Amino acid sequence: MNPFEHIKQVYFLGIGGIGMSALARYFKQVGMTVAGYDKTPTLLTQTLEKEGMEVIYTDNPDLLPHWLGSYPPSSLVVYTPAIPATLQLAAAIKSLGHEPIKRAQALAMCTLGTQTIAVAGTHGKTTTTTYLAHLFHCANKPFRAFLGGISSNYGSNFISKTGNGACFSIVEADEYDRSFLTLRPSIAIVTSCEPDHLDIYGDFDALLSSYNLFINQVVENGHLVLHESLEGKFQIRPDIKVTFFGQTKGAQITNLQVRQGQYVFDLKPLELFGLRNGLPGLHNALNATAAIAASHHLLPRHDIAAAVESFKGIHRRFQTICSSAHYAYIDDYAHHPTELQAAISTAKLLYPDRPLTVVFQPHLYSRTRDLAAGFKEVLSQADSLIIMPIYPARELPIPGVGAEMIRPQAATPILTHAEVLRYIAGQRPALLLTVGAGDIDLLPTQIKEIYEHGSE
Repeated sequence: MNPFEHIKQVYFLGIGGIGMSALARYFKQVGMTVAGYDKTPTLLTQTLEKEGMEVIYTDNPDLLPHWLGSYPPSSLVVYTPAIPATLQLAAAIKSLGHEPIKRAQALAMCTLGTQTIAVAGTHGKTTTTTYLAHLFHCANKPFRAFLGGISSNYGSNFISKTGNGACFSIVEADEYDRSFLTLRPSIAIVTSCEPDHLDIYGDFDALLSSYNLFINQVVENGHLVLHESLEGKFQIRPDIKVTFFGQTKGAQITNLQVRQGQYVFDLKPLELFGLRNGLPGLHNALNATAAIAASHHLLPRHDIAAAVESFKGIHRRFQTICSSAHYAYIDDYAHHPTELQAAISTAKLLYPDRPLTVVFQPHLYSRTRDLAAGFKEVLSQADSLIIMPIYPARELPIPGVGAEMIRPQAATPILTHAEVLRYIAGQRPALLLTVGAGDIDLLPTQIKEIYEHGSE
């Protein structure tokens, strides 16, 4: 079944989003003309342009490609819910007779005719999805993977390999806007489920209900992989095979050791021993375990061990930007208290003798408000702390909600990008961790320059 049989061109409203750009790369690879709009040029949109996609950054309908007005229509228009309702381009496209579809709908259509492995969870889904893609790639198994981050092994958020046999679609199943309910996976993973996106769901019970719906969209006699902490949380159809992973049951990490900052462990129930994880941190060993538990029956055992050791991670997932005998600078995408805890504890494990300086940018007014107590508790573990103003993303300001509400101490400074750079240039922290999901990602290149060349 080919849902895109008559489609020759695809236009993306919000092409620079991490999920949207993965779809854009897929459509480009299969031979379609791809173009799109985004509000601001980024390294990612510039890369898409180099790959042959036309991108505009002005909300001007006169800049739309002529093929959107062709008849009969041979174009598909995909949008992200993050675009503003007032976008003139969207109105112009509708006036040409197009009915744009959401990114989640397009992703679901891309998985038709394949066996889908879908990874959901409050934390760990991007790393686990990318682990799966790397496992399949190393085993020469046909697949296509749509990732929520840029793989350090492959330099892209879309990875594919052709070959004989059934093709698998490996996808990140996003709970935001209930997007994951468009999927019908053969295998589903849920890495975690904690309060988040309460601006969409209202309360945690509604979020749990949505996860329950996702789980029960697994195909008949399909497979579900759950973190052990989720046992008893869901009502699962009896035909679905359930495998737990963690440290106490199911696909259980045993003989855990830390060697030179790496976790080395066994998965005795799966007869895998001496696995050396390419990424530091217990959370990453658990992400690897989830990926292995979902796919070990499909892949040769020796390929699994080699893939785990050679896995380089994802851009901005505990990424060491620069280091020397005197300093280490790590950047991470963490934007939830549990993710912050993982990043901070791993940094302290790797460099126990160095005081830790954390620069954190909160993401979304609603998340900052809803999880303020958790943020404050975790951030108190930093030896020195800087908080940046909230990055609003898709949200308008909420009265009374600001970065100051997550300061562990009243004296904790709230600094802009430029002020952060001046602070780092003056202090040269021995161990620096920048964390957040907003435009804090503009800092690493400049901070690296400060450390390596002594300039701001």
